[in-house]
Amino acid sequence: MFPAERWFKIQENEGGSGYIMRKIRLMAPGPTPVPEKVLLRMADTIIHHRTPQFQAVMKDVNIKLKKVFMTENPVITMSSSGTGAMETSVVNFLSAGDKAIVINSGKFGERFRDICKAYGIDCVTYDVESGKAADPAVVADLIKKNPDVKAVYGTLCETSTGVVSDIKAIGSLVAGTGAIFIVDAVSGLSADEFLPDKWGVDAVVSGSQKGLMLPPGLGFISISQKARKLMETSTLPKYYFSLKAALKSYEKDDTAWTPAVSLIMGLDLVLDLLLDEGMDNVLARHAKLAYVTREAVKAVGLELFAEKPSNAVTSVKVPQGVDGKALVKTMRDKEGITIAGGQSELAGKIFRIAHLGYMDQYDTIATIAAVEMVLAQQGYGIVPGKGVAKAQELLK
Repeated sequence: MFPAERWFKIQENEGGSGYIMRKIRLMAPGPTPVPEKVLLRMADTIIHHRTPQFQAVMKDVNIKLKKVFMTENPVITMSSSGTGAMETSVVNFLSAGDKAIVINSGKFGERFRDICKAYGIDCVTYDVESGKAADPAVVADLIKKNPDVKAVYGTLCETSTGVVSDIKAIGSLVAGTGAIFIVDAVSGLSADEFLPDKWGVDAVVSGSQKGLMLPPGLGFISISQKARKLMETSTLPKYYFSLKAALKSYEKDDTAWTPAVSLIMGLDLVLDLLLDEGMDNVLARHAKLAYVTREAVKAVGLELFAEKPSNAVTSVKVPQGVDGKALVKTMRDKEGITIAGGQSELAGKIFRIAHLGYMDQYDTIATIAAVEMVLAQQGYGIVPGKGVAKAQELLK
């Protein structure tokens, strides 16, 4: 029997004898599928990280990361999850007692808030209604009322709700102040339009397991000149997450600490794949799959949850009479397609379908078909094939 985590899943059939083979499709907003050639690159012979050979790889990675992040600022690669990069953005720019505005539009805005509070930051939180996008006018008012604010924290794509924020508008507000603007682009990078340098973003935080099509384990943070100035006055404790140490090594195409060598080898190839496709084309591909997914679920009679949907993930309201948690479980365990449910207060109330990273039109069609089948199994009155037909029509 193959283990469930392999490419093929085998489970006992209803009769209790024999097995049914299922192809696993990962349609959740992280981790996302990894291209086969990238898996092979990561499985290659490992090399020592303190060698000219590895430094040559890091040099290429550092150059290509700037192009994918669409920034002229250095992008530091860290051996951590995206949360490690989030914490890095707090401990390197702020001091205990400093004031920060945190835009909390879901679980990941909430995470920025909690990290700030853990380090004694005076946190001014803008709690956005779930499923809604942050209102730049509210942010402008908070900045006006808090002229001593040192940093503003926002999220490009709030993965927990599927909402994309107006980072451009918020960035223009922060740019005219002495504060820096830090954006969590863990999910939104390469999926949603994002021009950090033009939009006044001083630090971009991201991770490897989303649009960068890698396993979890790498975090990233870009640093503007304005952010570097705050680094000089920050007194919060840091050692492993020290950006001063990271930048010193970065200048020598090296890393401060032992890096995740195999992941970085995979990253080197992933960046080539993205840049060969062209970042405009990558964004267009995500936008197309997102549009098709949204129109298909509406054709089934379902309602979108996000007011302003991200191109990384589509959040859908669970219809009346349907068990949302059972829907997600059945999709995963019976149909072999992993989507995501809602988190915290949204558990059982929404489900989320990703179109992020290494996914194509047939992944989307298969997922819509499975959603229709599972809804029908739960007694939800639908005409089978409506969503699939809409997806096929739009994908012609």
